[in-house]
Amino acid sequence: MPRKIKILLLLALVFVNAFPFAHTTQAEEPVIYAVLFYSTTCPHCEQVIDEVLPPLVEKYGLQLQIYAINTYEEKGSQLYQAAIDEFHIPDNRRGVPTLIVGEHVLVGGTEIPAQLPGIIEEGLAQSGIDWPNIPGLEEARNAPPESETAPENTDTVTVKEKFQQDPAGNTLSVIVLLGMVAALVVLGINFEKYPVSMRIIQYHWLIPVLAVIGLGAAGYLSYVEVSQTEAVCGPVGHCNTVQQSQYATLFGFLPVGVLGAIGYVMIFLAWIFQKYGPQSWNMQITTALWGLTLFGTFFSVYLTFLEPFVIGASCLWCLSSAIIITIQLWLSTDLAKLAWQKQ
Repeated sequence: MPRKIKILLLLALVFVNAFPFAHTTQAEEPVIYAVLFYSTTCPHCEQVIDEVLPPLVEKYGLQLQIYAINTYEEKGSQLYQAAIDEFHIPDNRRGVPTLIVGEHVLVGGTEIPAQLPGIIEEGLAQSGIDWPNIPGLEEARNAPPESETAPENTDTVTVKEKFQQDPAGNTLSVIVLLGMVAALVVLGINFEKYPVSMRIIQYHWLIPVLAVIGLGAAGYLSYVEVSQTEAVCGPVGHCNTVQQSQYATLFGFLPVGVLGAIGYVMIFLAWIFQKYGPQSWNMQITTALWGLTLFGTFFSVYLTFLEPFVIGASCLWCLSSAIIITIQLWLSTDLAKLAWQKQ
């Protein structure tokens, strides 16, 4: 984290230190002005700030001036929304890091390093690139800098404000969350109260089918996270914001999508062994199948809660996976009860 803060200060001070000489620099040589929107909770932002931008800043010096804006702060969030409105950034391209150079909007840890060097060279060959036309940007640049020693306040955005960042997607997340919690409560109440439902058991073949569908969703999210590409989000939600948050990885290195893919593979294999494996292992395998779906459902409840109330954005791929694992839990519960009754 200290290195990250150091780089952020460097990017901010590139403009501040050059300000007294701005007119002279413009008269003598072209300058590229850019705005970087980032978040302190975004691992892709850290990569861009730590690895991509410093070599370019070192190479071009005062000819490359980048103004960094933290979208996790209220003023930064407002400027980012102004940029979205001004440049008509579609839903599936909203997220950080976002770098705006002139009319170019670069999003993510893949586009920025791939396209920025070429844009810089082209801009320098054409008398430079002025600051992007973002309402409120000039006032923000001319505002007195905050104290560098002041602690970072990450609580400036309230839960209500986070929810309103993606009202349609977050409302859907809450509906899914309530449905999952209700399913868990009903299963818990009825676990010993009611006998095994053969009507539900006859649909247990849906478990592997849903596992394949869930594997497709989790595999796609894994690809997005590992390759750092932009996800296709659909009409509701801001899944790129979710994928670029700190909650998209576990322990700092394991993408949640990869964990989900592993889980669906294990559920598929457990069902195969339960169905066609030796009967002597039926209870153990069926219990393992039920345990996998139970853990997956509880973990999905946690992730679904984070989306509307902590991250401030929702992901249709994630919500689909949450619904799938909950249905699998429902289907596998009576299988497990039947296996236990036979012992």
